[in-house]
Amino acid sequence: MRRNAPRQVRTTVRRGAVATTAVAAVLAVSGQSTVSAAPVPAAPAAADRSVRAAVDAGTIGTDETQRVNAAAVVGLDPTADVLLLSDSDFIHALWRKANEAGERLDSVRTAAEKAVASTADADHVAFIVTGIHEAHQQDKQRERDKAEAERAARLARQQALLAIGIPSTPELLGLSDDNFIRAILRHEASGPEVRAAATRALLADAAAWREFIVNGAREAHKKDVAKELEELEEKNRKEAELRRNQAARKNVAALFRIPISQSLLDMSDDDFIREMLRLAPADLKDSELYRAAQKAVLSTKAVDWLDFLYTGADAAYKRDDAARREKLAEANRVLARQILDTAKKSPFNPHLVSSAEKALAAGDVQVAEFLSEAGQRRARRQSLSLRVQSSPAEKWLPVYHSGVNGAAATVGPVSPQNIPLRGAATWLVLPALSGKAGCFSFEAANKSGHYLKGTTDEGLVVLGANNNTAAFENSATWCPGLQGWVPGKTSAAWFLWEGTKKHHQVKVNARNELFTAGWYGEWRDLLAAYPAWEVTPPLAP
Repeated sequence: MRRNAPRQVRTTVRRGAVATTAVAAVLAVSGQSTVSAAPVPAAPAAADRSVRAAVDAGTIGTDETQRVNAAAVVGLDPTADVLLLSDSDFIHALWRKANEAGERLDSVRTAAEKAVASTADADHVAFIVTGIHEAHQQDKQRERDKAEAERAARLARQQALLAIGIPSTPELLGLSDDNFIRAILRHEASGPEVRAAATRALLADAAAWREFIVNGAREAHKKDVAKELEELEEKNRKEAELRRNQAARKNVAALFRIPISQSLLDMSDDDFIREMLRLAPADLKDSELYRAAQKAVLSTKAVDWLDFLYTGADAAYKRDDAARREKLAEANRVLARQILDTAKKSPFNPHLVSSAEKALAAGDVQVAEFLSEAGQRRARRQSLSLRVQSSPAEKWLPVYHSGVNGAAATVGPVSPQNIPLRGAATWLVLPALSGKAGCFSFEAANKSGHYLKGTTDEGLVVLGANNNTAAFENSATWCPGLQGWVPGKTSAAWFLWEGTKKHHQVKVNARNELFTAGWYGEWRDLLAAYPAWEVTPPLAP
């Protein structure tokens, strides 16, 4: 791969920076994603002729415009050396940029992994021409949905405070969910039911915290009000009914995010609903809450107005919240299924497959956790074992590192009680850093950015810090051979090192260190003299 062409070879072809910004405003529609691109100057004639020659030679199946458009998605600078990469290497360059972007380009990264794993030229062309753009649309929509969900969560805090009668402050709104609930629990405006509901939420999980903020606090406050009114009703039925109506109006005003005032409390029921519609923030105009208010105010029956105030507004608000959560949850499920589909095509990511399946079966919260950056690192963890033929009964021994950059990787038994060693014997199985289709790189799970790599021909296999050079990427690339030849072990193969020559075998020396042992010649050599590798469940707890 030619990533480091001399400066004079680089062209002036540039693509404007791509900005994908999720703007979450408190009282306005948010989550807008925009893509802007500066005009693309023509490439110098020499570079253009080189690209045409590569296309004619069959090494590139896409044209310059298609590549520049694809590069713009991930912010890759389409320099001359990038434009001259083979399609598969170009996709790998796109994958690297998408991987650096994190969750923002998860769909693009997943689609690139699927494309780069294919050996079919048509799959490479399809991804560059259309696939990356389709995946980017999924990413942009998911970002919008996430931004809208986050905005709604912030607004739910204001609504809870308004309903209970707690003054809203930036400091209070900026607390984490659990600390926000604790603040409500301690506030003097909170009644017994609110405090009890807050305590139950804090004893549960993050999903319970969110439910308390969105619905539980207001519902508990209504119970506090109802108890007060029961006591009052015995003495003064008319006053109790007035208070009940005022409490319902305060709740509805909170749902519309409108501060309550005496004038609003003094209006007739139908005029109050009209005023809610008039003062409603713009982002509520297409909501179930707004439509339910419109339906109520169009009625001439007082009972319909009261139904909206007492129950209808809450029900409509919950429908809005459920629809918003379902939209984001479905986008997450689509991405998780894409990751699962890609992982199933290889036998070397079984933990990623099982983690995706488990998350999809468990529910929306678990899918979101699976898709997070931390969740993806956990899901890609595996351990590696070598069948050391010189050991008794040809044992399969785990591969682990010492944590020291440049130190040899070792095989040996790992005790279940040795937690640090179990961590050192756990690796992330990733697409090859070099971009070679069907090959892998193994990153230390407990030492980010450090990979299992060869050093020199017939040299030690060590833990190395990625310096983002082509030389390192090639040295950290491992290609499975004879996959399926070990009976009963579907995720076993002979992993060969891509060194200065191709396909070097790996052996274990007398100190149980891994080292490359010469150029692979015949498959019989592997079966007879070199240890097979097996990808196993992660040893790290």
